[in-house]
Amino acid sequence: MESSPYGMAALWQQGDIVIKTVAVMLLAMSIISWYVIVVRSIGLLRLRRIERSTHNFWHARSLGEGIQLISSGRYQNPFKKLVEDGQMSRDHHSQHHNDLHGQLPLTEWLTASLRGSIDESTERLQKGLSVLASVGSTAPFVGLFGTVWGIYHALVGIGVSGQASIDKVAGPVGEALIMTAFGLAVAIPAVLGYNALQRNNKLLLGKINRFAHQLHAFFLTGSPMSKKNTSDKVLPLTPRKEGH
Repeated sequence: MESSPYGMAALWQQGDIVIKTVAVMLLAMSIISWYVIVVRSIGLLRLRRIERSTHNFWHARSLGEGIQLISSGRYQNPFKKLVEDGQMSRDHHSQHHNDLHGQLPLTEWLTASLRGSIDESTERLQKGLSVLASVGSTAPFVGLFGTVWGIYHALVGIGVSGQASIDKVAGPVGEALIMTAFGLAVAIPAVLGYNALQRNNKLLLGKINRFAHQLHAFFLTGSPMSKKNTSDKVLPLTPRKEGH
């Protein structure tokens, strides 16, 4: 069976070092973007299962039992971290009340601790998304550069040979245009994956914020904030002023 004189195989055989470099770059960008999409999607699925188990936390008989109910093995759990950071912050504040930070109101100390925990969870959720944004914005131009260079290389070859008939021009130029299609095939999944992950991260961060509000109220008063105040919208975690 004879190999086709057109297509990717012909483009690779006839292409110079520039075309081959562009093709390898696009392939590497595609592999990296799909790796990020798959890994972050699996992570979000795990976090969704963890989030659905947080309602059991408030039915636990003790704080330690509640932590066990939302534990997820070695996987990083932002909800468990919120509980542990809040408990550590409350205990540290009560044990070191003579220090400068101990003289701050407990509500402000808890707010800073929970906000720091939320910021760390946000950074972990955003990890890898910058790669998808970079691939989505640059891959079409990388492919376009390969197309321009391929057309130039093809036209030079046609000029040297002195044959400019349509059958001699269509093949090399059409093969060069494949690079543009390759660039789009790399960029489109990266953009769609980025938007989908960002949307799911936003929903998950909203639930993390609501859980942090309930923890804030629990560590101050011993009971969580009513869900009526946290289910409709996400409020910024701001300290409450204490009466004098």
